[in-house]
Amino acid sequence: MTRRRDVHVSANRVRRWKATQGGRTLSHHRTQETAVTAARRAARRSRVDLVTHGCNGRIRSKDSFFNETSARDSEQ
Repeated sequence: MTRRRDVHVSANRVRRWKATQGGRTLSHHRTQETAVTAARRAARRSRVDLVTHGCNGRIRSKDSFFNETSARDSEQ
């Protein structure tokens, strides 16, 4: 069985946003919105969860792309 590696969107030290998967940086972005768009594509392709973090590092939302449902898991 393969290990699932969720896709995360988080801010770095200079308030740039990055999308990572399994510890590997997928892309860098100026806004969180563009980082989430790119990360969503990667999560759908890999059929894993998309975890979005806020500026403070706390989880803002988590979307699942490996279930059959189209609804978001949680949104704050």
